Amino acid sequence: MAYVVTENCIKCKYQDCVDVCPVDCFYEGENFLVINPDECIDCGVCEPECPAEAIMPDSEEAAAPWREINRKYADLWPNISRKGTVPEEASLWNGKPDKARLFSEKPGEGTV
Repeated sequence: MAYVVTENCIKCKYQDCVDVCPVDCFYEGENFLVINPDECIDCGVCEPECPAEAIMPDSEEAAAPWREINRKYADLWPNISRKGTVPEEASLWNGKPDKARLFSEKPGEGTV
C-alpha cells in the first residue's frame, strides 16, 4: 500500500506534505503534486499535514481514479524534497468541487 494525492490538491498545492516525507517521494506538476507509489513507504506522516486533505491511502475507494495519475506523473515530473512557493490563490481553491478538469500535465519547477 502507498498514499496518493487526490483531486483537492489541484490549484492548492500547499506542499506541507513534502517537508515531512522521510523518503522524498513527492513529484511536482504545475498545479498538483503526486506521490511515487514505488518510493512511498506507507508511513502516513504526509496525510495529516495536508491542509487540503488531499492525501489518502491508495486502498480507499476515493483514491482509485488517482492511483494511475500518481504513478504516471511521478515518472514525468521533477522530484521535490522541500516546500516551494504555494500558489497565491490556494485558499480560494481549497474544497472547490470538480477540479479534475483543471489538472495540468505540465511539470512544476521542482525544489530539491
